[in-house]
Amino acid sequence: MSIQLGTSTVNEFWKRQQVRLAHAVNGTRGRAEERYAHAHGYLMRQSPRRRRLLLALWGLLALLLLLLVYVLILIPVTPGIKDLKQARAARATVMVSADGKELASFDQGLQERVKLAQISPNVINALIDTEDKRFREHHGIDVRRTLGALLYSLRGDAQGGSTITQQLARNMFPEEIGRSRNLNRKLKELITALKIESTYSKDEILEAYLNTVPFLYNTFGIEMAARTYFDKSAAQLDILEAATLVGMLKGTNYYNPVTNPQRSLVRRNVVLGQMVKGGHINAARYQQLARRPLRVHFSRQAERPGTDSHFTAYVRKWLIDWADENDYNLQLDGLVVHTTLDFGLQRAALAAVERQANALQAVADVEWSQAGVSGATTIGAYAAVRGGVKPFQYFWQSHPALGDAFVRETGDYRKAVDGGEAPAAALARLKNDRTFIASVHAVKSRLEAGFVAIDPASGEVRAWVGSRDFQRDQFDHVVRAARQPGSTFKPIVYGAALEKGLLPERPYRDAVMNIKAGDGTVWRPTDMSGTTGNTMTMRDGLVFSKNTITAQVMQDTGLPAIISLAKSLGINQSKLQSVPSLALGTSPVTLLEMVNAYATIAAQGAYHKPMFISHITDRDGKEVARFVAAAPTRAMSQAGAVTLIDMMRGVINRGTGTAIRNRFGITADVAGKTGTTQNNADGWFILMHPNLVAGAWVGFNDNRVAMRSSYWGQGGHNALLLVGDFFKNALDTGKLDGAAQFPGAPPRAAPHQQPDEEIIEEGGDMQADGAPAPQQAEDGGQQQDAQERSDDRAVRERDAEVDRQIREERQQQLDRLQQLDRLQQPDRQQSERQQIERQFRQERQIQDGPPADN
Repeated sequence: MSIQLGTSTVNEFWKRQQVRLAHAVNGTRGRAEERYAHAHGYLMRQSPRRRRLLLALWGLLALLLLLLVYVLILIPVTPGIKDLKQARAARATVMVSADGKELASFDQGLQERVKLAQISPNVINALIDTEDKRFREHHGIDVRRTLGALLYSLRGDAQGGSTITQQLARNMFPEEIGRSRNLNRKLKELITALKIESTYSKDEILEAYLNTVPFLYNTFGIEMAARTYFDKSAAQLDILEAATLVGMLKGTNYYNPVTNPQRSLVRRNVVLGQMVKGGHINAARYQQLARRPLRVHFSRQAERPGTDSHFTAYVRKWLIDWADENDYNLQLDGLVVHTTLDFGLQRAALAAVERQANALQAVADVEWSQAGVSGATTIGAYAAVRGGVKPFQYFWQSHPALGDAFVRETGDYRKAVDGGEAPAAALARLKNDRTFIASVHAVKSRLEAGFVAIDPASGEVRAWVGSRDFQRDQFDHVVRAARQPGSTFKPIVYGAALEKGLLPERPYRDAVMNIKAGDGTVWRPTDMSGTTGNTMTMRDGLVFSKNTITAQVMQDTGLPAIISLAKSLGINQSKLQSVPSLALGTSPVTLLEMVNAYATIAAQGAYHKPMFISHITDRDGKEVARFVAAAPTRAMSQAGAVTLIDMMRGVINRGTGTAIRNRFGITADVAGKTGTTQNNADGWFILMHPNLVAGAWVGFNDNRVAMRSSYWGQGGHNALLLVGDFFKNALDTGKLDGAAQFPGAPPRAAPHQQPDEEIIEEGGDMQADGAPAPQQAEDGGQQQDAQERSDDRAVRERDAEVDRQIREERQQQLDRLQQLDRLQQPDRQQSERQQIERQFRQERQIQDGPPADN
């Protein structure tokens, strides 16, 4: 019974509380309803117009109250006074290899801070008149301008209302404020601007702004902008130049005076008009200035000299555009750009290019130093006498017309002629200037090289060397130099044949044939080794690089099919000429395209676009962008690619690429192809491994200069040395798996002996038979007049004669060797024997040097 009473008491208590709560709620509701009724009655007693005004006012007050609360929340999370005074230490963007080694940085050569006194007053006047005319009056926020911009934006004419201080806030703290165009960013910007105004003076704000504002091309600040666009300091900018640069601030890409000069000129005149309103120029002065042209003197500033390479320079150009589009500051934001480059493989590539190209330079220097050539086939022999000869002395003596042409192509000659000096007098004067001539000769006689390696499974670039020395020659022979690929193009011809259904054992006759070109001219491809008239399989035609066989395969396959396959494999930037000689590699392409094509073959016909960057992270390691490779496309059938790889395996085992086995001792399953062009102008070699494809080009920047002898002019004797050196290092250090195999590989690649007879390739130019030669892409080359073309033909004829003399001299040397053997007989005169021996040793001096150590 007591329990029941207790329960009843509790229930009564809760009932009383519920009644009281209901009365309280009803009271509150009642008061609210009463106030609402009072307000509603008040509104209804007003005129409709006054009623609308009151509703708008009350709504605005409520919105402002909410905004005030949100601003109070934001104040602690925006940069504080301490952050402003410390000015947040900037961190440069860095580029790293796939394994985290730093490759290059963006922290030098892009910005130079100057004092406000070192900036032309024209810049300051133009800036304030155009960007913030009440800058000296407000405290970071121009309320009138902000409301005006809002009103125009609501009407559909979007306008910016940011003051200079607000823009500085964005420049100083891009991450804290954010990049999205929304109310949150704008409020953070306003709060930070107020803090800046309370910390810095107006002049300090102007100075900070003008030193941090971006001007494209990875330049920041007015000083670097003045140097980039007008080749002068910020203090020297005149009123037109200042107006041009200030005009860019509205949209650096859109009003870029280099790429959009007309837009820039119109915008410049708008700035001048604002300066009229600001009282810094009058209307008459405006009319005079507005008619003047831009007169931009664009000079892109050097970026971090001493650390860049051709690879980082190439990636840097892409990255600058990416940063501009995505509103990043490469100098301040501290991004980390993760490239695909393998640091170990890159070091191996650099070492191989330096070592082998230097050795080949010694060969060229010695062979062109005197009238006779030695015919030596070891690099060590040339290195032994390199210091005792005058490099290229005989070349310049035997090519006087070409030497004159080189002088006429220099900037010094053009400047002299443009200045009024007679061409003949300018030529004579410059030829008498020993220092000038020495510099021209040094540039033209410097052997160059390019090297690139790609992962065939992904298209990722693992190594890239654009020249022997980036500081000396920044022309990139990987991606910019378009040269004839010679016989390295032949696998594409044979690949197209396989795709058409032709079998590797299809027989062809090794004989010279007349092939008619589209313009009616006749092409008669020949081989330096001559023809046998015998039957040869299509496989052996590729293995031994036979022009006669390749030409017939081209006829059976058709040029359209060959060009289509070449494009699908990766030769998709250079324009391929639809002429019969294309089959022998006469249409210029880049090294990157060729190696990419071979990488597609190595990937069993799956094409991957070359990749250079995997992802980008911010200073805290957070990923801001990832670049995923597109799905591979099928360029050729897997069966056709596997068969082609097997045919190219034969090139290494018993064809023109046997030095890979014999000289470098590489026993891994590899396949590849050598290439040589007309007059030994270009040497190529590309080697495929299941995990890596690498290729090299060797030659001179000006293809009118070439290796002298047919032996050292061969890709199998020059470019192959670079690739072989690289692959040997990669295999020895474990970077590549020596046991990896292509499909259809033999159980183990056995060592191969050097063939009894050297296999010599020959270029496939049509010129000798009257058809026009395909156009060569030269570094900085210009059109020559009729006289210069005549001189060039004479030079080529002389070079052909020199090659003929080389062959004769080599034969004479062999004859003398046999003569010496006969003189060993006791019945000959000792004096005669000694005399011939002395003569022979003099002519063969360079062969007495130490043997090659590589």
